[in-house]
Amino acid sequence: MNEATARQVFFELHSDLPREGPGDDESTAKAFSLVPEVPKRPEILDVGCGPGMQTLQLGRLTQGQITAVDLHQPYLDQLQHSLEAAGMSDRATLMQADMQDLPFPSGSFDLIWSEGAAYIMKFGSALRNWRSLLTRKGSLVISEITWILPDPPNEVMGFWQNEYPQMRGLEDNLTLLIKMGYRPIAHYLLPADAWWTNYYTPLEQRLNRLRSHYADNPDALSAIEAAGATLPPAAE
Repeated sequence: MNEATARQVFFELHSDLPREGPGDDESTAKAFSLVPEVPKRPEILDVGCGPGMQTLQLGRLTQGQITAVDLHQPYLDQLQHSLEAAGMSDRATLMQADMQDLPFPSGSFDLIWSEGAAYIMKFGSALRNWRSLLTRKGSLVISEITWILPDPPNEVMGFWQNEYPQMRGLEDNLTLLIKMGYRPIAHYLLPADAWWTNYYTPLEQRLNRLRSHYADNPDALSAIEAAGATLPPAAE
């Protein structure tokens, strides 16, 4: 597979999608409702914000200032347009930065938020690296890919052992939180709609358009099918 073609297909696949991971406004609001002691005007850090659907929701849910960080500038550009359209451009500072090396002093944020992104640097590393950025009464809201069955099918197990071998079960993740100095308050599983409506379904639609657009380009089709292999069977 041609590397340059693969990169081009990847960025075309992931440009201007509603989200770059599972979630929805309702799930963001539910998570926020479980956070204790949020100041009236909190300082919020949204790590791995992507195109920022949750950033916008946090802006609606709070009166705080949001610092939204992502390594991919086109996502930040998309979020900037969305903030301007929502009349919230004065509520957020957008920053291109590596989530593994965030340029903030200790105790900067009342709330750190990360939806569908921490796995990039591994869950444990995210917990360790971001804790010092919280104020004394600050809170972390974070999502993680988690086993919910003790005996997943071999095909599923094989896929995730290849894609994300650090994946743990719920109790192991809660134990890790405590080990890293956190006090777990609440947790819940995202509903199926949060995976499909704004994530898998738009991805599948984009894949179909790219298959048609690159019908005469074998390298591009190979990259498209490799991306399609990461979608669950129901989307195929």
